[in-house]
Amino acid sequence: MSAGYPFRWRAWIAALVLAVGAVATAAPAPVRPAAATAEGNAVTDWNEIAANASVVGRPVGSALVLEGIVQAAIYDATVAIEGGYEPFVAAPTVVRPASTSAAVAAAARGVLVVRVPGQADSVDAEYAAYLAGIPDGPAKTNGIAVGEQVATAILAWRTGDGFDNTVDWVQPPPGPGVFEPVFPPAPVDEKLKQVRPLTLTSNSQFRPDGPNPLTSPEYAADFNELKAYGGAVSARTPAQTEIARFWADNTALQWPRNQRRIALEHNLGLAQTARMLALTPVATAEAILACFDAKYHSLFWRPIHAIPRADTDGNPATVADPNWTPLLYPNLHPNHPEYPGAHGCVTAAVTETLAAFFGTDKVAFSVDSNVTNTTHYYTRFGDAAKEVYDARTWGGLHFRNSTMEGAWIGRKVARYILTNFFAPTQP
Repeated sequence: MSAGYPFRWRAWIAALVLAVGAVATAAPAPVRPAAATAEGNAVTDWNEIAANASVVGRPVGSALVLEGIVQAAIYDATVAIEGGYEPFVAAPTVVRPASTSAAVAAAARGVLVVRVPGQADSVDAEYAAYLAGIPDGPAKTNGIAVGEQVATAILAWRTGDGFDNTVDWVQPPPGPGVFEPVFPPAPVDEKLKQVRPLTLTSNSQFRPDGPNPLTSPEYAADFNELKAYGGAVSARTPAQTEIARFWADNTALQWPRNQRRIALEHNLGLAQTARMLALTPVATAEAILACFDAKYHSLFWRPIHAIPRADTDGNPATVADPNWTPLLYPNLHPNHPEYPGAHGCVTAAVTETLAAFFGTDKVAFSVDSNVTNTTHYYTRFGDAAKEVYDARTWGGLHFRNSTMEGAWIGRKVARYILTNFFAPTQP
């Protein structure tokens, strides 16, 4: 293994990759009160601890990147002891007997206290309590040693990755199509455009072509759909409003929480759980980095500015409404450039990797939301993705083309990772 780079794999899983279907207006999923999560294991427990620590005091995009890094450590610690899959970064020395639970805890804790220092005390308290529940003895001691080796390797791998850099915002000259912060003085997560990727050759590896020209009929069609269905006053149905709000939950908590449920409901073993919960967060982290590279490259205006200023866009098929505001403004409105849609990037990465993991898109599962306190039930991963694509328009946040371009990024990233990483070991 070259220093600082993950192990690679090149073969069979590409055949499992299934594309999320073309966008269509999704029929509302059945809605019920939010469901409880089943009892977890070491992998799901530390996935939850990592997510809760990562979101504190930072935007969603940054939290998702941190979650991907920590989950890589959890995966490497798990497969070092359990076997079954090739390591991603670290191949620690294992002295047996070795407790996988102790290894997972030590690996996650070791990365979190360094990469999320503001939560170090809380993480250390969680770690101490967790270790107290593992019987003392050689297995526990050896497991901790495995986890600490993994944490050291992951931290070395990510040294100098640019995540903690300060990137100053420079506002381009305002004008038609030009992004301006929704909440001045500066937008969020501009730094992500220069963070070193986890697997890709560069954050621009899958950069899309850019938003539709303001004078194009395609832009006008998206504009008028969003203007009609995405405003605070709108033609939306109550079901469409619920969907828009449902998917306005914190993505860095909502998808991980529901992925944990999927793993537990399918009774996956520790190694399988670690693989599933590494594939999806690493793909999500990479999709976000690629997404924000494209966002801060295109610097396209958001609907909250585009619709009131439509008299400046040069398109006779768009009409300004100076009083228009998005459904989700201000409490649930993101503050970064509009194109491409970040939720499209994330959700396509998640659903693509989950479909490949299970070998089919046709899997019954549920997703809950802490915004609406409801649960949606689906028969395919692609159905949830389609619902997200609609939700971003119905919430007034994204032109449909931007969401679909984000989904294209998410699928490309997921397929790249599925082809090259997290392989089963050869018999």
